[in-house]
Amino acid sequence: MGNLARRLAKRLVELRGETPQYLFARKLGISKSSLNRLEIAQQNVSLRTIERICQRLKIDITELFSRE
Repeated sequence: MGNLARRLAKRLVELRGETPQYLFARKLGISKSSLNRLEIAQQNVSLRTIERICQRLKIDITELFSRE
């Protein structure tokens, strides 16, 4: 996977913190298995899913892909 997938993976793990994957996935409106694959940069993500994640977390896309 590319750099964007790894950045998204790292950021999702950060945002989830200590919250169990199944609860965080429910909050994001995606399946636990999808969240797991996103967190290990093994799944491509659609623009629709990115938009949903940003809406559910009440963040801007720039916060989802922020640079270190």
